[in-house]
Amino acid sequence: MQLELAVKERVDNWLNGAYDQESKNLVQNMLDNKEYEALTDAFYKDLEFGTGGLRGVMGPGTNRVNKYTIGIATQGFSNYLRKKYSGEISVCIAHDSRNNHKLFAETCANVFSANGIKVYFFEGLRPTPELSYAVRKLKCQGGVVLTASHNPREYNGYKAYGSDGGQLVSPDDKAVLSEVRAVQSIDEVKFSGDSSLIHMIGEEMDEMYLNDLKELSINPDAIRAQKDLKIVFSAIHGSGGVSVPPVLKKFGFENVIEVKEQTTYDGNFPTVVYPNPEEEEAMSMALAKAKEEDADLIVATDPDADRVGIGAKNHHGDFVLINGNQTGSLLMYYVLTALDEQGQLDDSKYVVKTIVTSYLLDKIAKSKNVICYNTLTGFKHIGALMTKLDGQKKFVVGGEESYGYLVGDLVRDKDAVVSAAMIAEMTAYYKNKGWSMFDALMEMYLEFGFYKEKLVYIVKKGQKGAQEIADMMHRFRNNPPTSLGGQKVVEIRDYLESKGTRIESGEEYSIDLPKSNVLQFVTADDSIVSVRPSGTEPKIKFYCSVNEPLESKSDFDRIDEKLDQKLAVMIDDLKK
Repeated sequence: MQLELAVKERVDNWLNGAYDQESKNLVQNMLDNKEYEALTDAFYKDLEFGTGGLRGVMGPGTNRVNKYTIGIATQGFSNYLRKKYSGEISVCIAHDSRNNHKLFAETCANVFSANGIKVYFFEGLRPTPELSYAVRKLKCQGGVVLTASHNPREYNGYKAYGSDGGQLVSPDDKAVLSEVRAVQSIDEVKFSGDSSLIHMIGEEMDEMYLNDLKELSINPDAIRAQKDLKIVFSAIHGSGGVSVPPVLKKFGFENVIEVKEQTTYDGNFPTVVYPNPEEEEAMSMALAKAKEEDADLIVATDPDADRVGIGAKNHHGDFVLINGNQTGSLLMYYVLTALDEQGQLDDSKYVVKTIVTSYLLDKIAKSKNVICYNTLTGFKHIGALMTKLDGQKKFVVGGEESYGYLVGDLVRDKDAVVSAAMIAEMTAYYKNKGWSMFDALMEMYLEFGFYKEKLVYIVKKGQKGAQEIADMMHRFRNNPPTSLGGQKVVEIRDYLESKGTRIESGEEYSIDLPKSNVLQFVTADDSIVSVRPSGTEPKIKFYCSVNEPLESKSDFDRIDEKLDQKLAVMIDDLKK
């Protein structure tokens, strides 16, 4: 294998450019050792904004996260802000616990300030949702959080936010990307900061954030009655440790037990393989602590505390994890029910979910006569819709299957801090009724049907992997499955073409969402499979959803097994 000419030129530019000697040495060693595949992956393209912004493996290279790619992104963002706004421009910067967080955050602050932009810089790590809150509270024109969310330890990244506190969406994300691409060399990046424009923020903003979250509580009486609710919490070495225990205390919970081994802020995430509460392995220490303490609730957050995973005892008395679709459904059902009980639910309220999230949430919203909007995958689309409807309707609750939820409209991103507090309140509310959270889950299934989802994915790394994923999407689009899970496919939705097709009639209809590389296959029994490439990881994802009526709680295990079998057949069909 030899390096392609375009890649060789990029490598040479790095070796001869104004880069630090340490990173030059690393690149030269790869070249000397003929590590051409690694060099190609590091240099074959520039990092681009996806559903989570700029994200990738740390290291030298144009397709890696390092001081220079962060600097170029920030210079491009600065150029965009200066073109869009006149007068004083300000941004807010936060970071989580990932390795190189200080270097990357300070690089951002220096570049912004060198471009004459005022910077509010969090004094230490903070949750991503607090960054969104601060952008709105300080009336900034933009914001950045340095994080790779739940990705493995070798990753870091850069989420860019607009003046509404939401992640950038079209056309602004494309405009920023255009400005970033226009930066031809690191020589154009203003790395020397202006300290007079950098202002540290911290405890005062924390207190405002937590106080405003407290105002979202719906059932403080239930919390007072269950103030000793036993909650096991793990920050998984991330920023959730800064805000989740304090918000639980502020809500009135007095018995929060932290997983001590995971309270350290450590970008190596030494106690887990992946710092992701979606992974059972990452939750294992919290599960063990819950069994030891006989807890009522398990809560864990990812490194930047925008995702939350939970667990509780099931109907057999065993501690189990509650998945993202189940948690989102429970949270929506609780919030809408609680507001309805207090006469606070009317047609001005709305909820939001993504197209790959369980359609159980749509049924719950319909039962409460509340409109449920569906957006493309990525919470930035939920945030953008909230901004669009601001002043017209009132956002109540929303979420996505990937463990991201939001209650109230204080921020424009998923918020594990308020979610943790509201899930604890929900647990207290049901405990007051004599129910566990799992009882509430089964009651919900009795009313709306037993919905079960499973996410499967295939990892394809590097330039070759990206092409393989593109080829797979092409095959699904041009040769779609005719049956899945033993059921005939009756409808196909192609979001790239903005159209749906009902197979039997051949009828086509338009999909009123931005174009996106997503396919959905709907079967005769309302099972749904969604297929899409990940926007932040080298994966193609398959979101599988099946459902059956549940007639009684005693039938739960049988229906659960039946749905598992249906999912297994569906996944086998996809592999064919």
